[in-house]
Amino acid sequence: MTAAPAGGVPDAEAGFVRAAAAVATSTADDYRVDIRSGRHRLTADEPESAGGADTATTPVGLLLSALGSCTAITLRMYAQRKQWPLTTVRVHLGYEKGPEKAVRITRRIDLVGDLDDAQRARLLDIAERTPVTRAVSAGTPIVPAAPRASTHGNGAHHG
Repeated sequence: MTAAPAGGVPDAEAGFVRAAAAVATSTADDYRVDIRSGRHRLTADEPESAGGADTATTPVGLLLSALGSCTAITLRMYAQRKQWPLTTVRVHLGYEKGPEKAVRITRRIDLVGDLDDAQRARLLDIAERTPVTRAVSAGTPIVPAAPRASTHGNGAHHG
């Protein structure tokens, strides 16, 4: 295995460097999941109608939150670099279920500030290329990771 580039963990496959990581742990009979992402802690649960206790947002809610926050952050960064008068970015998202198990995500972006039409159009164009937008819309593959050398509990590994 080669040395990790600065800020990343090398993958067994050449060319891949871990850019982010999270661990989700379920330890009880309910659906509550504790999530650790870097030094941050989050929680997910299911609504009571799905057998959960509704103590936190759903996993789909977290997905929408990731998409919305990435969109808002990316647009804010771009506007700041360009010194454009963007005061607020609000991203409205919905997860919709359709016929034959089809699903889609709807997104509406509100840009508040004294922006001209060209600036608004450019920001909306940039929104289509944020990292999370690309990951979701491209259908990023989910591949098994190699098990860790040491295990806890019964030693079972599941992806």
